[in-house]
Amino acid sequence: MFVLAIDTSNTTLSVALVENNEILIEVVEATKNDHSKRLMPTIEALFKKVNRTPKELDLIAVAEGPGSYTGVRIGVTVAKTLAWTLNKPLVGVSSLEILARNIKEDAYIIPLFDARRQTVFAGVYEGASSNVVISDGHYELQGLLDNLSKSEKKMYFLGNDVARYWDLIESVLGDKVIKVEDENLNMPHASVLANLALEKTPVDNVHHFTPKYHRLPEAEMNWMLEQKNKGL
Repeated sequence: MFVLAIDTSNTTLSVALVENNEILIEVVEATKNDHSKRLMPTIEALFKKVNRTPKELDLIAVAEGPGSYTGVRIGVTVAKTLAWTLNKPLVGVSSLEILARNIKEDAYIIPLFDARRQTVFAGVYEGASSNVVISDGHYELQGLLDNLSKSEKKMYFLGNDVARYWDLIESVLGDKVIKVEDENLNMPHASVLANLALEKTPVDNVHHFTPKYHRLPEAEMNWMLEQKNKGL
């Protein structure tokens, strides 16, 4: 199975060509939000370097969100266009699940992306089994941490946005949380996406496939923050 995997859902640009679980070539780069300029040239360069063509693909996989609105949309649009043009199956995979697979330990793995206003896109996964403990969603960070504080499991928070919230995370969870210092583990890898895609069912209709932004409606977010400020 020859797979092209694309993840532009956050500041990291990652593209990989994977065949039968072997990484033929992969790019993982922290960029300055210029995915729209870099994605297609990167894809073309990878095919050229391994002397293969897009027509040989068996599957196209893309990070479907959540994450940066623009970043998610760029990756999904390119993946849909390629899938339609080449008549190839398309699989969407959670951006959070991709990141969570970087650590496989008996612990809670919490991939986290900043969603502003003290809210985050996050999910909670069991590292050893990859089972979902808390589904991907848009959460008020304090509430999520309070919920996690009830568990005695050790926890790893993943993602480049964790640093800005680390003091709060550590103050709530104490020694149950383990800081991930390895930058490589805090970045999504398209090769992981490619292998995850093999566990998923391709979309029924490429045209109907849409990103999973998971963002709460503005009115609901305002209400939630208002209740927090009231101490409710």
